[in-house]
Amino acid sequence: MCGIVGGWWRTPLPDLQPRLERSILALKHRGPNDHGVEFSRTPWGTTALGQTRLSIIDLSAGGHQPMRSSDGRYLLVYNGEIYNYKELRQELRQAGHYFQSDSDTEVLLTAWMHWGPACLNRFKGMFAFAISDTQDGSLSLVRDAFGIKPLFYRYQDNFLVFGSELPAILALTPQEPRLDWQSAYDYLVHGRYDHGERTFVDGIRHVPPGTILTLKPQTGELSAPAPWWTPSIKAREKISLADATAQLRERFLQNVRLHLRSDVPLGAALSGGVDSSAIVCAMRHVEPDLPIHTFSFIAKGSQKSEEKWVDLINANVGANGHKVVVDPRELATDLDDMIRAQGEPFGSTSIYAQYRVFKLAKEHGITVTLEGQGADELLAGYNGYPAHRLISLLQEGRLLDAWRFLGHQKDWPGRPASRAIIQEAIALKLPDALYQRARDASGRKAAPIWLNIDQCIEAGVVTRFPRDGWPSPQRGRHLMSELAQSLTRRGLGWLLRHGDRNSMRFSIESRVPFLTTDLADFLLGLPEEHLISPQGETKHIFRAAMRGIVPDAILNRRDKVGFETPELEWLRALAPQIRGWLSEDTGASFLDRAQLVAEFDAVIDGSKPFGWQTWRWINFQRWLHVMNIRA
Repeated sequence: MCGIVGGWWRTPLPDLQPRLERSILALKHRGPNDHGVEFSRTPWGTTALGQTRLSIIDLSAGGHQPMRSSDGRYLLVYNGEIYNYKELRQELRQAGHYFQSDSDTEVLLTAWMHWGPACLNRFKGMFAFAISDTQDGSLSLVRDAFGIKPLFYRYQDNFLVFGSELPAILALTPQEPRLDWQSAYDYLVHGRYDHGERTFVDGIRHVPPGTILTLKPQTGELSAPAPWWTPSIKAREKISLADATAQLRERFLQNVRLHLRSDVPLGAALSGGVDSSAIVCAMRHVEPDLPIHTFSFIAKGSQKSEEKWVDLINANVGANGHKVVVDPRELATDLDDMIRAQGEPFGSTSIYAQYRVFKLAKEHGITVTLEGQGADELLAGYNGYPAHRLISLLQEGRLLDAWRFLGHQKDWPGRPASRAIIQEAIALKLPDALYQRARDASGRKAAPIWLNIDQCIEAGVVTRFPRDGWPSPQRGRHLMSELAQSLTRRGLGWLLRHGDRNSMRFSIESRVPFLTTDLADFLLGLPEEHLISPQGETKHIFRAAMRGIVPDAILNRRDKVGFETPELEWLRALAPQIRGWLSEDTGASFLDRAQLVAEFDAVIDGSKPFGWQTWRWINFQRWLHVMNIRA
């Protein structure tokens, strides 16, 4: 696990060397154990690759980067882990290759040398890497299928720079960072972020998940992102629930086995829900003698506390459980540091609970943790996507099943009423013009009173409600289309960003065993009723697969909590300080600061309902201040 930086310049900056040093220093938390830089000069320009290393596999100098291939052609900087590197190394040895280290970095580099980009589909892992081909001068940027590991870039006619985090890129470019108004609008009004290529900084982009970008220095042209993996929602041949359950059990346990490969101490983030509990119990199942350390946020005195479930799992597997309880004043103290760590605005204070969990793991000497991100998107968790499942049933002409499915929703806490589900299903199928009017009529206005909408429109901001759709929807597979979209285009992206930045802030590698391409392809090809039962049970097949491994009390849970925090109580405790933050002139002229304060006060005194938008105002204002972004 590491941080990577670098780029290509037609004419290198006169201060390129010190800029690279500042860029690498900005990523020191991602790789405190080692660092390196190499330059390559050709008639078409200068390429530089840099890396900071967090040693996880092969702690020796054999894993030093940048790393050059055995034939001398390729130079690599890489952030991530290839969990099946041992199996791939054996296959490559049989093909005639030799290895100088035990690192997965050398396996990745040799696999690229042997198979080219086709090697990517062989990897079980998370990765973002840059690879320079000294033969033709090309520079390729590659990101894993789900975007678990970050990779940003800025491209203009005469240069391309990349990095693991925004500050690293900002250190490499002389341009003053300016706010991307479209990203700010989407975040503040619609709560959307990390859902496309745009970032909150104008001109800086994400390499999309599951894609490759290649620069040809002879022309200075950067290719469009080329997908190397896209989830398939095509239904496979009929498979019984029993057979699918057995296959899922073995696939998941194998994923956990591979994700336990480490030369440093590891543990697990445990919330007490089905996903994190399954990971901890699977760790014990596949490694009966493994010392297990778990790390949990506990919302003491809150109805959202999951402490009893955490205690149940720790007792069941004999884990050494570590807990953190947060005082609201600690949030105020840590907020600026967390904002710097995240690099961009984020959605709620649940991110702070996660930040503290990783801090706790660091304090106990842990370098690797496993967590359950991606399970909800793969297994139709959350509230079960009832509107999408209803559409699938209606498309198949199963009217009675659809009616019964709606009737069962009331049996599950937190589910919307049947009327709300029907309304959402209708809205999902409306033509765009009617959809926009329906959203506005629902009260979710595109022009709230605290926003100068005319100024936004004048600046070119698109103020319509964002609407997504899977490019090839299949009849009767509407739920699977939504899951595929959530996995790769929105939803999961911000959760993975939170986890990566919070863990790396404390030099911890966070692993997500649910997110492998083979498991995704398997689950998205199943009948939808295997994921959501006719009675509305979410993660139906996974709960069945974990019987005998995870306690029934956990598998039978009907609520969905996770790392939720008592946010309103925290904000009330910090109200005087927050009013000052909201009143500060950060240069965001499209915000009516007086109206923001009035809206905040209405939420605090109970005259208006609390919503996540309240936190977004706070976070956005502090982010502009802390990161010194010109609005």
